[in-house]
Amino acid sequence: MTTESSLADVYDVEQFRMLGKELIDALADHLGDLQNKKAHKVYPDNAPDEEFQFWKESLGITSEPIQTLKTILQRSQQTQHPKYMGHQTAAPAPISALTGLVTNMINNSTGVYEMGPVSNAMERVITDFTAKKIGYGSSSSGIMTSGGSLANLTALLAARKDKAPHNVWEEGHNKKLAVLVSAEAHYCIDRAARILGLGDKGIIKVPVDSNFKIRTDLLPCYLEKAKADGLHVFCIIGCAGSTATGSYDDLKELSKFSEAHNLWLHVDGAHGGAVVFSEKYRNRAKGIEKADSVAIDFHKMLMTPVLNTALVFKEGNKVYRTFAQRAQYLWDSPETEEWYNSAKRTFECSKPFLSAQVYLILKTHGMGIFEKNVNQLYDSAKTLSELVSEKSSFQLVHEPESNIVNFRYAPHKNMSISELNTLNTDIRKKIVASGNFYIVQTTIADQRTLRCTVMNPLTSKSDFIELLNEIEKQGSFILNKTTLLA
Repeated sequence: MTTESSLADVYDVEQFRMLGKELIDALADHLGDLQNKKAHKVYPDNAPDEEFQFWKESLGITSEPIQTLKTILQRSQQTQHPKYMGHQTAAPAPISALTGLVTNMINNSTGVYEMGPVSNAMERVITDFTAKKIGYGSSSSGIMTSGGSLANLTALLAARKDKAPHNVWEEGHNKKLAVLVSAEAHYCIDRAARILGLGDKGIIKVPVDSNFKIRTDLLPCYLEKAKADGLHVFCIIGCAGSTATGSYDDLKELSKFSEAHNLWLHVDGAHGGAVVFSEKYRNRAKGIEKADSVAIDFHKMLMTPVLNTALVFKEGNKVYRTFAQRAQYLWDSPETEEWYNSAKRTFECSKPFLSAQVYLILKTHGMGIFEKNVNQLYDSAKTLSELVSEKSSFQLVHEPESNIVNFRYAPHKNMSISELNTLNTDIRKKIVASGNFYIVQTTIADQRTLRCTVMNPLTSKSDFIELLNEIEKQGSFILNKTTLLA
């Protein structure tokens, strides 16, 4: 059984000092081992029930806190490893971990100014900085929020408030509302629309072209059909970029269409919106400055731990009207636009101090550090795609527009789609089980692909070569084994 502490023990300063020093050393050693690729699996590949049982039993066993913290390090997915090329999760800048230690200790919320004077002021600095990078003017305003899903939902609420034919916030639904969105959009857009009560018919998914971009030429007929079906379309959502392929919708055309038809244009730039910080790649999101709102995750390509998202509005006053309501114990007037009381503009009241981690990365490493990171990740993805294209046994599914690369191991031209799907699924399982790399998979046009998202700026060309060689090795082994069993 665990030893029971007194309340005084919980807050003992010297114990904290000693443990903190030991922990920093352990974290630094762990990070160094990962960067040097020393005997660490990228992913431990423990079964869910096994992991649950381990931690259930561990809870009742007395041990030093540092030992438990080290065990967490060892048994977790290693996003800091250069051979991690899986989900869209950043390799956080170490300064952000130290910043989290401070913000967790002071435990200031960002709901109202008196609960977090620094957090509210710093949030405005970071969102103003982001708005300027997007290309917005002085009337813009933004909030930090806990992830892209919540940011997209908040943006759709603002769009509904601004473009719906009646005040849904006060009166509820009395007309059928709808949004236009790419068929390749992230599933959280679909979820947000359902939360808003739009239902299945209110989520109008427009097909994509061969480059996985929304077919802007089809927008007029989809809008007219929606009207004929009795739906009032109030918003169109552009992808920057899409989840599966990282493709960027034509935001300039979307802005023209939305303006012509009095629609709100929201850009889900949770992943690829980070290009606004890069001169080299910002043309991928050309037209983003025309959008009414933009969501960008700092915890994807901007070196920040999860969850940390900026939602920025071209006309900042519109988000205040979205959440106008009384809360006398927090503020005197619901009508006034008080930037320093952020709960007036977001779902979250007891909101974490999110902006500090972004602020410290910029202040420590310079205002151009995000640009360097985005450029490195996009350049690396291009290198990987070129290596894939050079190998006759591989198929590149699409030319990458971002840091996402989809490809297949396809050594024989006579293999069916079903056979290739099974083969690539099995290869991925073996790669992950080995712990040498972590990659994911997706399905594009009925084809199962191996999907690499380059998230770590320390991932090198030699890592890519080693990965492709490992895929070939595993694929050959599976095919030979299948042949012997036939």
